[in-house]
Amino acid sequence: MQLEDIKSLFEKHKEKSLSHRYITNAHIEPLLEKLPDIFQVEINGKSVLNHPIYGVKIGSGKTRILMWSQMHGNESTTTKALFDLFNSFSDRTSGLESIIEKCMLYIIPILNPDGALAYTRINANEVDLNRDAQDLSQPESVVLQNIFNSFKPDFCYNLHGQRTIFSAGTTNHVATVSFLSPAQDEACTITPNRKKAMEVIGVMNKALQELIPNQVGVYDDAFNINCVGDTFQSKNVPTILFEAGHYKDDYAREITRELIYTSYITSLNYIANHNVTGDNFELYLKIPENDKCFLDVIIRNALVDDKVVDVGIQFQEVLNHNKVEFLPKIVKIEKLDNFFGHREIEANGYAVLDANGELLKIDYENVCVILNNEKILLLSK
Repeated sequence: MQLEDIKSLFEKHKEKSLSHRYITNAHIEPLLEKLPDIFQVEINGKSVLNHPIYGVKIGSGKTRILMWSQMHGNESTTTKALFDLFNSFSDRTSGLESIIEKCMLYIIPILNPDGALAYTRINANEVDLNRDAQDLSQPESVVLQNIFNSFKPDFCYNLHGQRTIFSAGTTNHVATVSFLSPAQDEACTITPNRKKAMEVIGVMNKALQELIPNQVGVYDDAFNINCVGDTFQSKNVPTILFEAGHYKDDYAREITRELIYTSYITSLNYIANHNVTGDNFELYLKIPENDKCFLDVIIRNALVDDKVVDVGIQFQEVLNHNKVEFLPKIVKIEKLDNFFGHREIEANGYAVLDANGELLKIDYENVCVILNNEKILLLSK
C-alpha cells in the first residue's frame, strides 16, 4: 500500500470525536459500543478504581498481534490512532482485508483507565505499570499478563507517547516517532526475535523517512526486566515499543497521530504479507538513538542578573476542567549551546524579566515574560 493511499484512508477514517491529549474510557466507550460485528469487544478486568479495561479482537488469521495503549494514562496519541484504525477496518473497501484475513489482533485501547482519567503516567496506586512486569502488583498489570498468556501473541506492540525533549540523535531534529526492539538480557544480545522486531521497525522507518526525514529515533536498549517490553521479549515474543513524539507546533499531537496510524498500517501490512524472519534487521541499526536536545522555548542571549545567558522553558501539562493545558516553566538559566528550542526568541542582550518585572528564576511559571519592555507570550498561538 502506497503512502498516499494510507493518507487517504486516514483522512477518511479519522475518528473526529477523539482529539487533543485527554482521552479516557468515557471518550472511547460510545465508540466501542458502535463497532460492527467484525469486532469482538470484552471487559478483561477492572482497574484499581474499578473502571473496566476493554479488549478488542478482530481478524481470523494465524499470526497473533497483541497491542496495548495508555499503559501510561497521559500518553493518548496511540489510542486516537487505534480508533482511526478500527474505523478503517470497518470499511470493507479500505484495502486492509489481508491484515484481518491473515492476522488476529487483540487490542487494549486503555490499559490504565485511572491514570487516563487523572491524566497521569501512574495508576491510582501511584505505580508505573511499565515497571511492574515482574511483581505484577497491580490489577492492570495482571490483566495484561493474563491476556499475554491466553492470547499467545506472535508480536507485541507496546504503545506509548514521549515528551518534547527528545531528538533523533544528538541533532536539531526532533524525534517525532521513536521505536525500540527491547533487550531480553543484560548483554542486549540481538536475538532472533529481537531481529524480527527490528525488521518490522526498519519497514516503518523507511515509510516515515519519506514523511518526516531524520525525525525517527530509537531508544537506548539497556535491559530492565521490570519493563513490560523487556519481559515479553525475554519470553521470545518479538516486541515493538512505539513512542508518539512531537512535531513542530503540534502540541495536540494530531500530526503525530497520523504518523502513528501510518506506522500501524505499514507494519501490519508487512507482517500480514511477508514471512518476517529477522534477516533484514540491520536497517534498524542505522536509526539514530534518541538524545534529549530540545526545550519547548529558548530565549537566546538574555540579560539575567547582569549576565548574558539563555533561558530554557519547558511546558508542563496540566489538566484543567477536562482539558490539557500547557504551562511554561523555566527549567534552565545558562548558556544552552547544546540545546535547541522548538521555538527560539532572540533577546539581543536585553533584560528578560518575569510578568511582574522581577528577575527570572528557575521554576518560574507563567505564560509570558517581559523583554525590552514588551510582553512576550511563551505559548504559540
